Amino acid sequence: MDTEELVESIIRALMFLAGIIGNNWLAISSIPSKRSAICTNDLLFINLAVSNLITNYLVDLPDTIADFSGRWFLGEAYCGVFRFCADLSETSSIFTTFFISAFWHQKLVGSLKRGGAPVKMDNVGLVMALLVGSWLTALAFSVPHFFFVSVEATNESGEDCIDVFPDAISRKTYEVFYLTLANALPLAGMLFASGQIVMTLLKNQQRIRCRNTELGKENAHGGAVGRVAGPSAASSCTETANASGAPPKLSMVLSGKSNASSQVRAAKSVVAVASVFLVCWLTHLLLRITNNFHTSSLVVEVASYIAASYTCIIPYIFLHGVKKLICSCKR
Repeated sequence: MDTEELVESIIRALMFLAGIIGNNWLAISSIPSKRSAICTNDLLFINLAVSNLITNYLVDLPDTIADFSGRWFLGEAYCGVFRFCADLSETSSIFTTFFISAFWHQKLVGSLKRGGAPVKMDNVGLVMALLVGSWLTALAFSVPHFFFVSVEATNESGEDCIDVFPDAISRKTYEVFYLTLANALPLAGMLFASGQIVMTLLKNQQRIRCRNTELGKENAHGGAVGRVAGPSAASSCTETANASGAPPKLSMVLSGKSNASSQVRAAKSVVAVASVFLVCWLTHLLLRITNNFHTSSLVVEVASYIAASYTCIIPYIFLHGVKKLICSCKR
């Protein structure tokens, strides 16, 4: 193994360890206590952690060991399991993150306009049905990988586990349906939801600044100057409120404590998760599409690294701030 391959293997091993620690931590911290019922965000976090742990244990671990050994040593039987688990966990992770973004959208956009009223995805039964449907969809797209695989020699006199479809038409047909239904559509939904979330957070921040400015002027001049200067600031706040409906109260959706730092941390986590998801999976989608027109082992390798980076980064962002979101359980 040369220096470049050794560095790549070490990076892959570190990503694997980070993913194992982060996703186990996320799953354990999301398990409710005996006295409390499970909530929507807890259920989604657990499902996301399980999806990512399938990648960590059954995909990243053997792939990392194969990198260090320089060859695929687990045989063709596990090659099918490897490819099956890779797409199963990847598809489930994408759908789960999309559901989380939809939940955020309802809580931070829809619920705020209705004064903090419960949303549809507060219903745990509905969310469980959505997750079951996503696992069945992921299973349907992953089954072909269990059968159409092969261990083939590479140019470097090594061996690698790859997909081998019966013919080019069947491979392209599968890729078109998979990339459209399990990648492009969830990505589009995530893009729309995250855009709405960001706009809502920015408008809420502007409204807070307007109110703070007005109160600051009133306090500084005993209320006299504040009454003169107030209308312009108030009109700005009113315009913002009218543009987004009723004046929202972010504390209804974020942590129940009136703690500005926890609210800001939660809001930043919303934006950070959406950004990481879009960067990772949009790049991953483009690489998969490119590979359909020009098959390249390098493209496949880069795509696998991007997927692995998502599973090792995202749990820490959730653990930092998103767990501060309040959960309204509905049985």
